[in-house]
Amino acid sequence: MLRRSVFPFPQKPVHIPTFSLDAALQPVGKSDSAYSLFVPLHYERRYAYPLLVWLHGPGSDQRQLPEVMRQISIQNYLAAAPRGNRVPAATEGSSEGDSPIFSAKKSGQSPNGFDWLQTDEAIQEAEQRVFEIIDLTAQKYHFSRRRIFLSGYASGGTMALRLALRHPRCFAGAASFGGALPGGQTPLGNLADARKLNLLILCGRKSSVYPPQAVCENLRLLHAAGIPVSLREYPYAEELAPVMLADLNRWIIEQITAVAEPSIPAADPEWSFKVE
Repeated sequence: MLRRSVFPFPQKPVHIPTFSLDAALQPVGKSDSAYSLFVPLHYERRYAYPLLVWLHGPGSDQRQLPEVMRQISIQNYLAAAPRGNRVPAATEGSSEGDSPIFSAKKSGQSPNGFDWLQTDEAIQEAEQRVFEIIDLTAQKYHFSRRRIFLSGYASGGTMALRLALRHPRCFAGAASFGGALPGGQTPLGNLADARKLNLLILCGRKSSVYPPQAVCENLRLLHAAGIPVSLREYPYAEELAPVMLADLNRWIIEQITAVAEPSIPAADPEWSFKVE
């Protein structure tokens, strides 16, 4: 099933009151990674919040999270962001300085360069960091294990799709902003469970990194595989605009309210994830 929407008019960022940014730039477990946690305004301990895990784009890091949540919602979610793989200066990807939201000054862009690489080792490291931060968030805050959504921008979006498709029972849905469906390492290897996973692709029709032709090819593949996917298309290139993040908020709410019970097993998944 494919839902396609086109938004012809960009929207400017809005100013939102102060919220709580918790545990920024602290180590995760025994690794040398760092993370940010976002605590919603008027946090209520007894409420099982949805958890949004955000994977930053190339050239940025986990400090992107507060600006992202300003545009998504400061009340609806707990959110967590791990830092990606360190990328040598000679191989760094493009930064996010041209985005209406992200710049080196506003999003805490790292001068060292971090990204989400698609090598076997980097994928294992990404899995470790994502599951570690879910465990760590659970130790401090209350959220629903059945309402964990994985999303990301550019290479972070591609990694979000890969990890959600690889572990579909662990996530209620995944969204990619301008990041293509991953290739290699059999991303659809867990197809039976992946068919119960809802995906969202948000992209700019002027993009040269993820052009419309590639988007259509990805949609055909997902449709043929029987994986539910929604598409949002915008009059941008590689920008990550506020309207796109606001649409993620609406889509997540739709997934939560669409059915009484999520389409994942009643028992909570095993979260002590380890990379052998």
